[in-house]
Amino acid sequence: MIIILKENADAAQFDALKDWLTKQNVTLHISEGIQQTIIGLIGDTSHIDLDIIKQFDIVDDVKRIQEPFKNANRKFHPLDTVVQVGSGGVKVGGGGFAVIAGPCSVESEEQIIGIAEAVKKSGANMLRGGAFKPRTSPYSFQGLRAEGLKLLLKAKKATGLPIVTELMDLSQLDLFADVDVIQIGARNMQNFELLKQIGKCDKPILLKRGLANTYQELLMSAEYIMASGNQNVILCERGIRTFETYTRNTLDISAIPALKTLSHLPVIIDPSHAAGIARFVAPLSLAAAAAGADGIIVEVHNNPSCALCDGAQSITPPVFDDLMEKIRHILPFRCQIKA
Repeated sequence: MIIILKENADAAQFDALKDWLTKQNVTLHISEGIQQTIIGLIGDTSHIDLDIIKQFDIVDDVKRIQEPFKNANRKFHPLDTVVQVGSGGVKVGGGGFAVIAGPCSVESEEQIIGIAEAVKKSGANMLRGGAFKPRTSPYSFQGLRAEGLKLLLKAKKATGLPIVTELMDLSQLDLFADVDVIQIGARNMQNFELLKQIGKCDKPILLKRGLANTYQELLMSAEYIMASGNQNVILCERGIRTFETYTRNTLDISAIPALKTLSHLPVIIDPSHAAGIARFVAPLSLAAAAAGADGIIVEVHNNPSCALCDGAQSITPPVFDDLMEKIRHILPFRCQIKA
């Protein structure tokens, strides 16, 4: 249920309304815009009489929300959420375009620092790199794990770039104290116990859509995080599994306007995992920028043919530099999604 207040609502009446609502055993989510204030009610609202609420003079309208996701719902929060990353002024959402770049997996100190310096020079404002790697085969490279996190932090110190890396299990959480953005991968999108626990931390969470999940299922996973207290969620479309086998997955570009209509959370695109083919990364990135995405997360490797993980979908630093130049030309003309 949402309650839309009249403009310039009386403060005393506002307090009286909040006091009455709190006594109905629901949680209040208050969104104050420039012209309009909305109170979202979270919990069992079936016993609340809409006519009683309408009797408050400051109430303009009352609506029941049918969607099961509340915190992530744009009806609760009409303005775009802007997620602040670290203390360096990097933001995701609100009309900007964030670029996260780096290797699929951290392989050595020389590798990760060299790539970090290269992508920063080209304009990336965050560094990605896998320390813990979920792999289909148990015999594939699983990442450097704790040592990989240490190398990411060295790259962060060398370049100043905030780091984004994937958490696979709660047992690893203590190691992520200095990580700026925790990524929850597609395989863990519906690991609800994991989502509830990371909802208790104060770090931004990059939540990837599962390869066979709907928009609503993605938003319900975001809801798990937000219901536990963490409102800083970034949604990531990374391709879904379809009948097409030529590419690794199929990038669902319609996820950008659809998710932005349903939710206020920022939406970024992962073209690397969507295609699985390096030469497709640039066109998919440009499509995402044109369609109104809030950013991209791209795999960049200085020697893809020798990469320990996903070399086929990794672009080189020169290709990334060319891509960034093309993105700068597109951004002034890109679509802005209005709910």
